[in-house]
Amino acid sequence: MSEALLIIDVQEALFRPEPRPADADLTVARINALARQARENAVPVIYIQHASPAGELARGTPGWQLLRELDRHAGDHVVGKTTADSFLRTELADLLQRLAVSRVTICGYASEFCVDTTVRQAAARGYEVVLAADAHTTHDKPHADAAAIRTHHNMTLPAISSFGPRIVAVPSARIRFAA
Repeated sequence: MSEALLIIDVQEALFRPEPRPADADLTVARINALARQARENAVPVIYIQHASPAGELARGTPGWQLLRELDRHAGDHVVGKTTADSFLRTELADLLQRLAVSRVTICGYASEFCVDTTVRQAAARGYEVVLAADAHTTHDKPHADAAAIRTHHNMTLPAISSFGPRIVAVPSARIRFAA
């Protein structure tokens, strides 16, 4: 089984300004540890980078840049996107097909938007999905704090079985990539 690590929207405009996402530094450290382990096992690391038509996430702006604390390597891939769905109008599906990927591990920002949508789309497209349960985050919202949102998604996404492929939520320290 071929795997890939998808790191979604860990960008300057989303992680730098106050208030920062919940557990921002720990989340980035866990993402970097997953990326390091993936590379050690020849598993592709794919950064997903959101671009908006204007504003802080407009392509080329400082806020659009991937977060400088990310441990990026020359062999890593970057896929641009413009919606919450990392597959919609992007090269992600073609890239995963070229790499013969059948399972994706997903982490990043934001739990209830881009992470949620990409997990669902990956499963709908036939990929087994591992959600790095402590390596995705969001900001507090009026209706729920970020911790509750992350817990909600860690509990509900694995309960979806109608897509066919399995979705599991696993703490990042328990995720093992196969060489």
